[in-house]
Parts: sequence; C-alpha cells; structure tokens
Amino acid sequence: MSVQSTIKRKTAPEIRARKGGQPVVMLTSYHAHTAALVDRHCDVILVGDSLGNVMHGFETTVPVTLEMMILQGRAVMRGSRRALVVVDMPFGSYEASKEQAFHSAVRILKETQCGAVKLEGGVRMAETVSFLTARGIPVMGHIGLTPQSINTLGSFRAQGREENSWEPIENEARAIADAGAFSLVIEAVAEPLARKITDAVAIPTIGIGASAACDGQVLVLEDMLGLSPQTPKFVRRYGNLGPAIEAAVEAYAGDVRSRAFPGPEHVYGMKKG
Repeated sequence: MSVQSTIKRKTAPEIRARKGGQPVVMLTSYHAHTAALVDRHCDVILVGDSLGNVMHGFETTVPVTLEMMILQGRAVMRGSRRALVVVDMPFGSYEASKEQAFHSAVRILKETQCGAVKLEGGVRMAETVSFLTARGIPVMGHIGLTPQSINTLGSFRAQGREENSWEPIENEARAIADAGAFSLVIEAVAEPLARKITDAVAIPTIGIGASAACDGQVLVLEDMLGLSPQTPKFVRRYGNLGPAIEAAVEAYAGDVRSRAFPGPEHVYGMKKG
C-alpha cells in the first residue's frame, strides 16, 4: 500500500477564499533551491518573468520566452511542496488571441504542473481571462504598472498619482475580477487608489508598491535579499546578501591563490592496503 504525502499544496480557490482574511504572502522564485526555502513561509510562489532581469540581465521582461518560463517553472515545482505556484505568461504568448493564450497556458500547466498562470492587462484581457477560466485554467491578473508594456509606457513609473487618472485603472481591476480571475496583482499604484480597488473587487489583491490595505504582498526575492544592484522605492531589503556573497568569493579566491585551499581535510588519501 502506497503512503501518500500528508502535505497538500495550496490551490487557487483557497487563495481566492482569503479575501479580507489573513494576508497572502507571495514571493518570486526561479530555482528549486530557493523555492524550497520560500515554500516554508509563503502561500504563493510566483515564477515571474522578472527572471529575465534577475537571471539573464535583460533590461526589461520583453525578451523572456515561453520556454524560459516553463523551464524555471519545472524547477520551482520540484523544489516546493505546499505553496501554490503561479507561472507568468511572457510577452507575446497570449496577447494575439484568447486561443493563443489558451494554448500557451495549457503548455505551462501541463509541462510544469503548476497551479495557475498570471497575465498582464485589464479591460483588453478580460475576454481572455474569461475564456481561460471557463476552460479550467486559474488566472491571476496584473494591473497598474505592467512591465511587459514598458515600450508603450516609456518608463517604470507609478500609476494613479493624480486622482483624475483613477477611473481607467479601477475599470481594469473590475474587468479582470468580473472575468473570473482568482486574484489580482496591483503594481506601483498610489496607495489611496490601491485601497479603493481592494475594497471594490471581490478577489484578493496582491500589492507590490501599492497599499498595506491589499489582501497580500509580493516582492522579487532577489530584491528583498539585497542581491539586486538597484531596487524600486517599494522594496524593503530584509537581507543584504550581495556583500556577504562577494566577501565569501573574495576569501575563496585568496585561499586558492595562496594554496591555503584545499587543505588536508578536503582531499582524498590513499586506501591502506
């Protein structure tokens, strides 16, 4: 008789049910080893297309491919056991049509076995979100600052800082919620607007540079660990691992050059005959 694991992975409906309750904790991960660490403390792990910036040194997320997302999604699934894993749909994999989005999302779910996908956009993506959710694909929305649209936005700047600009952003949020998304990331939006949206929609909002009034928060793991050379205003650094890693590498390089490493305890002797 087989022994089944007692650990049950969180699902999109469970996250949806957290609206107005205990805040949802979410971080990014792109590797099995960081996923294992994050998994112990987070409700949701996002395999974000920010891997283009963090892993590959791209200036934007635009060059990220579907294959890149699937590869790292597999790694995160292998490293985690309990968190809901959400994989970003990269630029160009879903915008052309709802059918294109469906085929891309199916590949992600089948090839990674993750629990949901995330896509950017509001009103223009509502029909696609509805199409996907009606066909069994849980979708997390993303409004406000949408990094995949950087070439039309012109720069990474906060949204909704003037009250007369609120209405379109509110409409984006309502459209995605009404289309059936189970949660909604709100990025770089003025705090009063993020609070208003959170009160207005029936699904959990996940803030990143938004408001503590959101139903949860997400950050890029490398940003909050101090591994990114530059971080946005909304990031709190919970660690400063960059200098610690460099100091360790410097010490290693010095020991190699002075032949202090490897020492006798690190080498293999001959077997006694």
